Amino acid sequence: MTEDEDEARVRAIKTYNAAADHYDDPANSFWERFGRETVERLTLREGAKVLDVCCGSGASALHAADIVGASGSVLGIDLAERMLDNARAKSKARGIRHVRFQAGDMLELRLGAARFDAVICLFGIFFVPDMTQALRSLWECVIPGGKLAITTWGPRFFEPATSVFWSSVRRERPELFKSFNPWDRICDPSSLRKLFTSAGIAKVDVQAQQDFHEIRSPEAWWAAVLGSGYRGTVDQLNAEARERVKIENLNFIRSSGIQRVEANVVYAIADKDEERSE
Repeated sequence: MTEDEDEARVRAIKTYNAAADHYDDPANSFWERFGRETVERLTLREGAKVLDVCCGSGASALHAADIVGASGSVLGIDLAERMLDNARAKSKARGIRHVRFQAGDMLELRLGAARFDAVICLFGIFFVPDMTQALRSLWECVIPGGKLAITTWGPRFFEPATSVFWSSVRRERPELFKSFNPWDRICDPSSLRKLFTSAGIAKVDVQAQQDFHEIRSPEAWWAAVLGSGYRGTVDQLNAEARERVKIENLNFIRSSGIQRVEANVVYAIADKDEERSE
């Protein structure tokens, strides 16, 4: 693992372990919604084996488990142990026994010879510096005839509220301001398709979907901030600065009257050809 990869890994672990306390807030229904949509696009069969990398608290893994049934299996992998604790708690509460969750890195899956009918990576592949390497690693886990699903954010993530969040952060800590998000590298169909091409994957269907996420109250927006990747930035602020940023964000939602933010998504499904016998 390179120095850049190790830094990205540590940052992701810290951010999403912290975000776990708000990740499943009722206001953050987008995780469940897009996880479900990703799984539905795979048209899984009963009895299938599924691998979900960057599984978070199980939004896509648990829905996949419902579809494949007890004769199938789902393995969810994530860097953040607190996310995995949430996923395990949800699977136990639902009585789902054919899903398990374990800590792991998409660049070092260490699954031996295990292969899967479907591999899923929901809002995760853009966190690694070398996305091509990550995609190849996931592709190796797909059996011939299987499928790989990559879902990423589209352009204008959570606008117009995102711009207000970053402006408020810049006033407190200019060095934390980001004009570029990691998913911006693959936020359109052309860029995502090029990523698959760079990994040697030719047979891929890429579709962009314009969507929105409802913001029912100022507090709901702040729950989205704390239950997403933005948590890593918020936690670098001291208590006073954090409170000022929060108040500015709440006041914006309240005064602007906005009731939704953009939540555009790009879906990619790649099919691996069946092996031919000679």
